[in-house]
Amino acid sequence: MHMTIKNRQRLSAEARAIICDTREAAAAAALIHGASKTCAAALGRGLSAGALLKSAFIKDATAFAKPLRLTLTLNGGGPAGKLIVVAGEDVLKATLDNPTAELPLKNGKLDVGSAIGSDGRVTVVRDLGLKEPYVGQTEMLSGEIAEDVAMYCTASEQIPTLCALGVRVADTEDGKAYGVVSSGGVLVQTLPDCSEETLRNLEARAELLASISELLLDYSREGEECLPKLARGLFGGFDVEIMEQKRLEYRCDCSRERMEKALITLGRDELNDIISSQHGAQLVCHFCENRYDFTEPELRGLIRM
Repeated sequence: MHMTIKNRQRLSAEARAIICDTREAAAAAALIHGASKTCAAALGRGLSAGALLKSAFIKDATAFAKPLRLTLTLNGGGPAGKLIVVAGEDVLKATLDNPTAELPLKNGKLDVGSAIGSDGRVTVVRDLGLKEPYVGQTEMLSGEIAEDVAMYCTASEQIPTLCALGVRVADTEDGKAYGVVSSGGVLVQTLPDCSEETLRNLEARAELLASISELLLDYSREGEECLPKLARGLFGGFDVEIMEQKRLEYRCDCSRERMEKALITLGRDELNDIISSQHGAQLVCHFCENRYDFTEPELRGLIRM
């Protein structure tokens, strides 16, 4: 949900805020990847970050015919490996190199920062259907994802940003982290006319924003009014104008045709090596775990294309 924030003493919008509820998408990702509790939280935070960034950049993409497709990669060198999130037209998908990695709790909380790591880069790719996509990079800050995203927006995009992400994961009888009970995030960015008073007021709400997973859980009983009521609760004292609200879902757009194209890019020699050594090939989508089998005759057909 995208909104503008106005100081009641001023007429112009001074900031914009985006709130997302990704519980269903995070639960689907945890189930698909068989994620540990910590990695389920990392996937949920990553999905929320991708949704927030995509919404933040959507205004820049309105002049182009092709919808914006955003890819967020966090490669911090932690035991969970690289986290990749793709945000498309109201759909999300994510993959993690080692989704079963688990770490001890840190101060009573899931240690997402250590699982992702902080020795690496945040990369954001915005594909607008042009000849080349826009690519931005910054150094990782903590691996907690929210801080890394805020730093990216501030350093790479030159937009002062506050970001909070949260995921609540419940225990299940079989020990698997499929019980994602809340997941979401909020992104606040100042606009050119933002006053010092408004900036201080927004910064003072950082602690409240940090409890976003609990707030989403508390407001979930409101149904479709969950996010609007949460927004007004978070930004009380401001005039909040809701600009847009959309439903997000986890959906992978992989296909056999895409897998064929991936095989073709290997080249004739490598495909011949696969045929001689394996007599076929099986490709697995890292986002949804779907498997695509190709027989030897089918691989030979790709060579002739």
